[in-house]
Amino acid sequence: MSGQRRVVGVDVGGTFTDLFVLDEADQSVAVVKVPSTRGEEAVGFMNGIARLDDAADGAAGIATIIHGTTVGTNALLERKAARTGLITTRGFADVLEMRRRDRPHTWGLRGEYLPPIPRDLRKEVDERVLADGSVHTEVDLGQVEARVRELLAQGCEAVCVFFINTYANPANEAAAVALVRELWPNDCVTSSAEVLPEIREFERVSTASLNAALQPVVGGYLRRLEGNLRERGFGGQLMIVQSNGGVMSRQTACELPVRTTLSGPAAGVIACAAIAQAAGHPDVMTGDMGGTSFDVSLVVDGRVALAEQTSIAFGMVVRSPMIQIETIGAGGGSIAKVDAGGMLQVGPESAGSRPGPACYGHGNPYPTVTDANLLLGRIDAARPLGGGLLGKLDVELARAAIQAHVAGPLGLDVLEAAEAILTVANAKMAGALRLVSIEKGHDPRRFAYMPFGGGGGLHVCAMMRETGVETGIVPRYPGVTSALGCVMADLRHDAVRTVNRGLREVDFEILRALAAEFRERCDAHLASAGVAIASVREELFLDMLYQGQTHTVMVPVEADRLDAQAVEAAFETAYRTEFGRLLPGIPVRIMNLRYARVGVRPKFDLRLLAPAGDVSPGPAATQRVHVDGTWTDVPRHARLDLPVGTRVVGPAILEQPDTTVWLEPGFSATTDDHGNLILKPL
Repeated sequence: MSGQRRVVGVDVGGTFTDLFVLDEADQSVAVVKVPSTRGEEAVGFMNGIARLDDAADGAAGIATIIHGTTVGTNALLERKAARTGLITTRGFADVLEMRRRDRPHTWGLRGEYLPPIPRDLRKEVDERVLADGSVHTEVDLGQVEARVRELLAQGCEAVCVFFINTYANPANEAAAVALVRELWPNDCVTSSAEVLPEIREFERVSTASLNAALQPVVGGYLRRLEGNLRERGFGGQLMIVQSNGGVMSRQTACELPVRTTLSGPAAGVIACAAIAQAAGHPDVMTGDMGGTSFDVSLVVDGRVALAEQTSIAFGMVVRSPMIQIETIGAGGGSIAKVDAGGMLQVGPESAGSRPGPACYGHGNPYPTVTDANLLLGRIDAARPLGGGLLGKLDVELARAAIQAHVAGPLGLDVLEAAEAILTVANAKMAGALRLVSIEKGHDPRRFAYMPFGGGGGLHVCAMMRETGVETGIVPRYPGVTSALGCVMADLRHDAVRTVNRGLREVDFEILRALAAEFRERCDAHLASAGVAIASVREELFLDMLYQGQTHTVMVPVEADRLDAQAVEAAFETAYRTEFGRLLPGIPVRIMNLRYARVGVRPKFDLRLLAPAGDVSPGPAATQRVHVDGTWTDVPRHARLDLPVGTRVVGPAILEQPDTTVWLEPGFSATTDDHGNLILKPL
């Protein structure tokens, strides 16, 4: 592959680092998969880039790299973020710890919460802005300077400034932040009013504090990564995927790293939406099954669902637009155990990539979902995931682990125990699919199901059976779908401002002026990215509710129709869709205005992923698989060699370097003109 217009998507997972390469010059694609280096993610990233250097121009021929990163998410989950201080209004140092007075377990009072900033690093100063925006007490800048020096003496790398009611008037906080930035020895200073100028003090301080804690971690990683790329001759643009499915510049990601949480799974959903739309299925449920988790999302009418906020872990709330993704602990590495009550449990504990499943031979004694699939013959021990990158798997280690920890305690045959592990795992994953469909008012039978990730293809038929879905779509490269999504994602920048007025009290001229201000600011961010944009579109939402309610609904509106009548009609439509009925007679309030500016990047024809017309499959080999209680020789196909129009009837194994598809009896799979496998029940 050559030329000066290569676009590379890179997704760093727990086990593998995946690259999807699009050469815009000759309209060709390639995929690369290398082992990840946990804790040193840049090493695996650069190893993948090195695999591209067999081209004459090497890294110098790459125009753009779009990176989906889990560095920030992992730092928060593992409590490895930077030591961070907080400067706040006197009397409000404990907002971060009090949260919403929720608890980690629904039943009982057990559990604990460790705030991301400990109490001794939360400093108070005299200042006060009232809820109406009036300044009751000017900020004492002398106290601010003293608190900065205390935090530096305590070894803080980053600092967050959070004053109460800054959504109504940020003057005090802006003055304090200006001083802090003069005194702080690096750029890791976060202002809550800049990150989230929105009502609700806990969500604002949580989002801003996590942003501050991630600035040294994510910023340092991205700067090192870009330096390594420049040394290798890369002269293009490094872009980062956001949680909302858009991309941003490296500089913006260093300033707002909190927007990178869940960026890898978000990129995968973006790719799935485009692939499904091209295949004629605008409604699709997605399931990303990796080594540790199963991430599901819903795409309706070709559009991904966005949420206003999410929790990275208990009490770590990030309020920023992001793709709605439900995550459960059901990946290939999820550990199966019999609990104290004699019930078989699968996950959420995972063996991860190290030591990995028992069959990896790295010392894990407990069975996993991968071990069960291997023992039942659905994975060939001599050709594991990754095209041999993992080496040969050990079936006897898998058998011993299942016998010791599942079959023995339950009094089952070892093969029955393996089937039980998969039955429990499949039930958990199907429950997650029902959560994003049935529990949101959608009939899953109107959706197609698209599995991706390394393990998704092994369970696609089970998910279709469990949920009643009539169509399954396995993309051409399931294991690198998130990397593909990086290449396909558009630039995006979001802004929000609290309004907090009754619908009849709002001055819509002010709202229109605010939307225009956001448009100008977001356009500047898009222009600074330095990458080609085919077109620009805007998205405008109002967070609205009935008077007296706590939670809002996101109401899409058009900028040129910001008037009371149009907004009320849009609210009633959105509220009825969400809750099924209206509450007539109760006044309506507008809480926030949300704005997004999307720079649509040039798209490539997904038919490039289809097998070439002259590809002919070799004769199918056979593989012994335990099917319906007996061992059966089933055909094994090299999936990537199947020409367009090829139909395979189960039982069958369809194998490729980045995944294995287990086609159960009673299902067929046909290769479409985009290279997807379209699964149907017989």
